[in-house]
Amino acid sequence: MPKNLKITQVKSFIGYEKKQKETIKALGIKRLYQSVIKEDTSQIRGMIRKVRHLLKVEKL
Repeated sequence: MPKNLKITQVKSFIGYEKKQKETIKALGIKRLYQSVIKEDTSQIRGMIRKVRHLLKVEKL
C-alpha cells in the first residue's frame, strides 16, 4: 500500500517568488488552509521542500 501525505497550506504566498506560488498550485492547492492528499514520491517531496515554510505536512 503506497504511503500518502496530507499537505495543507498554512501561510499565504503573497510576497514570495512567483515560482513558489506556481509550486503550490502544482500541488493542487487553490486556497489557504486547503488540504490535499498526495502519494509520497520523490517529486512531491521536492516540491514540498521548496515551499515547506508555507505548508504543514502530515503522514497518513
